[in-house]
Amino acid sequence: MNFIEKAGRFMGNTFPIWVLLISVCAFYRPNAFLWISPYITLLLGIVMFGMGLTLSVDDFKEVFRRPKEVAIGVVGHFIIMPLVAFILAIALHLPPDVAIGVILVGSCPSGTASNVMTFLAKGDVALAVSIASISTILSPIVTPFLIVLFAQKWTKINAGDLIWSIVQVVIIPIVLALIVKAFFNKQAKASEKALPLVSVIAIMAIVSAVVAGSQAKLAQTGLMIFAVVILHNVLGFLLGYLMAKLFKMDLAKRKAVTMEVGMQNSGLGVAIAMANFTPLAAVPSAIFSVWHNISGSILATLFSRMKEKK
Repeated sequence: MNFIEKAGRFMGNTFPIWVLLISVCAFYRPNAFLWISPYITLLLGIVMFGMGLTLSVDDFKEVFRRPKEVAIGVVGHFIIMPLVAFILAIALHLPPDVAIGVILVGSCPSGTASNVMTFLAKGDVALAVSIASISTILSPIVTPFLIVLFAQKWTKINAGDLIWSIVQVVIIPIVLALIVKAFFNKQAKASEKALPLVSVIAIMAIVSAVVAGSQAKLAQTGLMIFAVVILHNVLGFLLGYLMAKLFKMDLAKRKAVTMEVGMQNSGLGVAIAMANFTPLAAVPSAIFSVWHNISGSILATLFSRMKEKK
């Protein structure tokens, strides 16, 4: 188990590199990875199950201790990211599938990576975890609503199918994890050491399947999608920070809100796209999963050097 824990830590610290490598392999040898596509929902379910095992009552105590600050982070996340995605799609005249994909990733809740980046940034980790947890719980209702609201310009959307997709990959795995944790707490705690390694491998598999499935389209639009994803993420960070500053939060809280607004559960975006749209619509989420770990690490380094002005 000690070896697995070390391997998980190493893979987690070098995660963007591994995802880039597997993406390149999938792009040049798509047939070797296409078989993974039917298992994307299962793979993300495994990731969310692992997240469920790490949840505790303490994660939700902050909601009652400081509901205003948690609400600012959650509402800001669900307003800023989908709205910025919609504006970029319109302003840059994105192709329909790409526009849907950008809006889709913008409508997803924040993920666990944002909590890690908040910790590295010396931010308010408790606030970050609460924002991520609440946004995840709200996602089966809020995410489909946002996708329908902003993406219906490009395609007809079945809200019921979207809700079921999210319930499958978010709610059911988390509920199962909480049940396992309640009845087999000792075993659940022991398995937590393997979760980083399992999560990295699962996300690598998901990204490789998306790249392989959209290889031809990606060759034509890859640079454009990458540029849009970077712009979307950077604007999310910037607007998240300004919003937190507008509400007069201290520096540690501003760091947490910035990370929670700008970083998405892009794996969920991939699963929704593959289940309801086209493989190309999943590409922005796949690229986002790589990029936001790079940008988040850079921003966390800069944030860690910032000190509150007296």
